[in-house]
Amino acid sequence: MNSKVLAGKVAIVTGAGQGLGRAYALMLARLGAKVIVNDMAGGEPMRAAEFVAEEIRHKGGVAAANFANVAEMKGSQALIKQAVDEFGRLDILVNNAGIVRDRMMFKMEEAEWDDVIAVHLKGHFAPTRYAAEYWRGLAKRSSAPIDGTIIFTTSETGFYGTISQANYSAAKAGITAMMLVATRELEKYGVRCFAIAPRARTRMTEGTFVSSKPAEGFDAWDVKNVAPVVGFLCTDAAREYNGQVFVAGGGTLQLMAGWHTAAAVKMEREWSVDEIGQIIPDLFRGRPRKLECIPIPGPISGE
Repeated sequence: MNSKVLAGKVAIVTGAGQGLGRAYALMLARLGAKVIVNDMAGGEPMRAAEFVAEEIRHKGGVAAANFANVAEMKGSQALIKQAVDEFGRLDILVNNAGIVRDRMMFKMEEAEWDDVIAVHLKGHFAPTRYAAEYWRGLAKRSSAPIDGTIIFTTSETGFYGTISQANYSAAKAGITAMMLVATRELEKYGVRCFAIAPRARTRMTEGTFVSSKPAEGFDAWDVKNVAPVVGFLCTDAAREYNGQVFVAGGGTLQLMAGWHTAAAVKMEREWSVDEIGQIIPDLFRGRPRKLECIPIPGPISGE
């Protein structure tokens, strides 16, 4: 594949001041894209987003910083506008910004719920909404499909649920559903969408199942192992995989499949409670009746 396969394209990466977002921004810039590095976090002597943008420029790339709060509609609208005003277009949106506020459900505070839902769920929706509006207008003016890509960041905890992460799990499950809706709504305009559940060592995963950095050899949990997947999904070669969900990192790449009917019973009349009690065991024939835990331990805090 051409090392500058994204040359001429403009990308936005949210939450790109460190960790996975920084790795994605560096990867897209290496592939030739101009990058808007979004992160509202502060820092000295410069804010995190500007630091990463400067790192890209130092390596010969083109980048600009953005400090908007993507959980706010006006901030996300300004973010999309900056890409178009500064670089003339928008081709790629990587929704990556996120936080954790882990606590057992029976102790979780309202702010801990609201903050996580806002940053993850609304922080994905708001940039996507304005990027979609831009691409739809572009497609209508040109009377032809355009070429846009949106990456949504989900998590395995959104598929299975993790103790102490009711807020995070709910947000990530919602993000996967949002990606499916965006795929259906935007495909006709030439926009493709993907969801990626990264496995990596970041500030958010400290103290969880992620192992420490090895003294030598392959570091399976390095964020650099996830970035190439994002890079590929932003290329034209990924177009045929529109609407798919991937788990990436930890030395693995997995394709995930959605909900499906495991068993069914149909009766053409009103059911009684007693009949339901007789039917349900048939639905579980050969299947576990209790929720099976997955081997992905998460943080348990606030107990």
